[in-house]
Amino acid sequence: MAAIVASVFVALGWGLFALDQARGASHASVAGIAGDPTTFPDPSPDQESARQKAHSTPREFIDDVNDVLLAPFAGLTNDSDSKWVRRSIPALIALLIYGFGGGFLARFASGRA
Repeated sequence: MAAIVASVFVALGWGLFALDQARGASHASVAGIAGDPTTFPDPSPDQESARQKAHSTPREFIDDVNDVLLAPFAGLTNDSDSKWVRRSIPALIALLIYGFGGGFLARFASGRA
């Protein structure tokens, strides 16, 4: 069950990121100048504060859970200039680990009981 919940939060977080990116060039330009807080899977305290101001409470909850789940993988893409790489690669790795890995462990554990 935990693997499913983690996978849902990772997929939902990435989907909301993609939605933010699709909102338009004007919004992206303004956010880029301000250091778009939605592009970092492991934001600094300043980026987190800016993101809290920009998002609703439910959205911020999803982003916070997503930050925790992606934090172990965020360092792999910190050097990339691409927003999509910084969010997509950690999300893909998290889905592989939490989704497939967690599901495999759950099936293995239930077969051993």
